[in-house]
Amino acid sequence: MPRLILLAALLIAFARPVAAQPAEASQVVAAERAFAADGLAMGVDRSFLKWSTDDAIMIAGGAPQRAHEILDPNAVFDPAAPSLVWWPNWAGIAKSGDLGFTTGGVEVGGARTGHYFTVWQRQSDGSWKWVYDGGAGATSAGVPGPDTEPLLLPTSVFGAPSPEAAMAEVRTVEAVLAAGALRDQKGAHLALLAPDARLYVAPLPPAIGADAFPAALDAWPSRFELSAPFGGGSSQAGDMVWTYGRALWTRDETPRAGHYVHLWQKRWAGWMLVFAQIIPDPPPAGG
Repeated sequence: MPRLILLAALLIAFARPVAAQPAEASQVVAAERAFAADGLAMGVDRSFLKWSTDDAIMIAGGAPQRAHEILDPNAVFDPAAPSLVWWPNWAGIAKSGDLGFTTGGVEVGGARTGHYFTVWQRQSDGSWKWVYDGGAGATSAGVPGPDTEPLLLPTSVFGAPSPEAAMAEVRTVEAVLAAGALRDQKGAHLALLAPDARLYVAPLPPAIGADAFPAALDAWPSRFELSAPFGGGSSQAGDMVWTYGRALWTRDETPRAGHYVHLWQKRWAGWMLVFAQIIPDPPPAGG
């Protein structure tokens, strides 16, 4: 543990500014809105396939799965089915303009049911496709509606020397978080959450900002076992990284499991967690 803390401190000490490049989060907001509009016109399977990369990940049925292996390109759109509507309330983009995210409310058949979180990647032709898409049960009852403009995460001016270096650095910080969460997940998360981060703890509303984090974290179990990241990706500027992995915990003396999804941003103080959620596994059949 002392060695991990020392490594994390070194990552903070050697954070470096990156050269300014044009990057507008409005690009990923526009992609998300077009994706959502296609969902209403084409149905879930076909719209999700259209807007995703070939290796895009969804966490479904208690496991990370490739979207193109579980969605049906020949699915028939039923306009009479309950509509799936979603819209961005918060978005951000890497300094290099090649990686971004949006998150916001979800409605099914007119009833608000939770939030989505999408990670977007710019393609070689300049278009945007998502590489991760998932949902959270945090209530969306009180969030602004589809006609409002999303808030934007300020773009970082720091970065790692390369995407590979960024991923290696974040894996070290993930190890620090995991070691702390074995004893005290609340303290471990509070030490790494950015002051303007968002935390989704179902069924609570999103915890937005430092004042909201303690109560939200109290609703999670006091300890988590977090795996090393199974996957994720980094921006070219090395300033934004997303990860996902396994989470295990106990509630009411019953073992539980799920997956975490994290978004990290490099700042003057080092890598900070700007988004976190746990996606519980579905209950066993008949349970």
